Amino acid sequence: MNRTETCFTYEELLEKNRQYLWNPFTQMKEYLSDQPVIVERGNGVKLVDVEGKEYWDGNASVWLNPLGHNRRELNEAITEQLQKIAHSTLLGCSNVPAIQLAEKLVEITPARLQKVFYSDSGAEAVEIALKMACLYWKHRGRPEKTTFLSMRNAYHGDTVGAVSVGGIDLFHAAYGALLFSTEKVSYPYPYRFDGSVEACKEACLEELEQRLRGKGDEIAGVVVEPMVQGAGGIILMPPGYLKEVEKLCRKHGVLLIADEVATGFGRTGRMFACEHEGVEPDLMTLGKKLTGGYLPVAATLTSDEVYDAFFGDHREAKTFFHGHSYTGNQLGCAVALENLAIYEREGIVEHVQQTAPKLAEMLRPLSELAHVGEVRQLGFTVGIELVRDKAARTPYAWEEAIGNRVCRRARELGMLTRPLGHVITFMPPLISREEELQAMVDILIRSVREVTEE
Repeated sequence: MNRTETCFTYEELLEKNRQYLWNPFTQMKEYLSDQPVIVERGNGVKLVDVEGKEYWDGNASVWLNPLGHNRRELNEAITEQLQKIAHSTLLGCSNVPAIQLAEKLVEITPARLQKVFYSDSGAEAVEIALKMACLYWKHRGRPEKTTFLSMRNAYHGDTVGAVSVGGIDLFHAAYGALLFSTEKVSYPYPYRFDGSVEACKEACLEELEQRLRGKGDEIAGVVVEPMVQGAGGIILMPPGYLKEVEKLCRKHGVLLIADEVATGFGRTGRMFACEHEGVEPDLMTLGKKLTGGYLPVAATLTSDEVYDAFFGDHREAKTFFHGHSYTGNQLGCAVALENLAIYEREGIVEHVQQTAPKLAEMLRPLSELAHVGEVRQLGFTVGIELVRDKAARTPYAWEEAIGNRVCRRARELGMLTRPLGHVITFMPPLISREEELQAMVDILIRSVREVTEE
């Protein structure tokens, strides 16, 4: 039997899922009773289930697949590296693709970022950034700077440190006893602000400056999702806000940590979201699209200033005591290098820039539906906020599961995506052509209309 072929029926696999597998971010009682999709293979921007039905991949397999599935060049990059070695440790040693990828990442990220530390996921990249920032200040003679300031409604991953700087109560409140204390300020959310976009920006900046003015001596760093707050509902920053955050960090002597796990590698129409406003963070976290959606490699980039604080003799015990077994894995780094080479050869970021205005036109009919409050878009990042009352901007109750119902209908019509509560996300692979985007948007429009106007 070919190892790539399943020898089980859908019903048998579903029963095995029921017996053995606990799916992430999934209410298993509902999932198991709802004829879930079991993917067998993929090609381009489509997934195929074990019964042969095709689905558009409308959320790029949780925002991480930019170039489509079963990409020949990426397959070959892994196979070629596999002929050499699959993995060796980066602890006190190194390897060729890890070095080459680090050089490439330094080349394409903001100029302040000069050193790369690898991990296995975006959440781990955030944990590393927090540890680096805290110890940086200790090594610089400021051990009192141990607090982090982050945004309400933020999401930075699911490890304890990442949850501590997160701010989505639905996800995070249950773990309160495990978390360390942080400072929280508002992320600008113009749609839910009583006033203009500019007034929202200014109010949030004033709140941030007041907190930095009062507690800057204790704060090690400000953690922010640049330009788009992802899992919080695809909330778009007002123009100019991110640049002002950078200025405030410099003014008050705190590190700026940009979490680009969701926004990096072209998703917003720039290689990195910080580029929209020329922002150069002290630390940047990357993941998701780094390997083309193939293997779990993440990275934390930082400045020489931060790196040099750890550079010393053995007796000083300044070593950064952190690492993961698969840090800098050769297979992952090799496929990441080829992924970035394809970005350059095929102009992936330029494609997003050129196609995003056309996508905006495709999305326009959604804004006219009775229960769509706002359609938010930056590049190929789209959030559709559903409301019970459009004039009053009244949200649906959690119990109505409106987002789940719309996504279930979209699945029935042949597209997979996921909701963030009452916000429907649309994150197509970055290679998606106009006709493919139109087919996916048509399903979105029909799904929203049929579920909300039934």
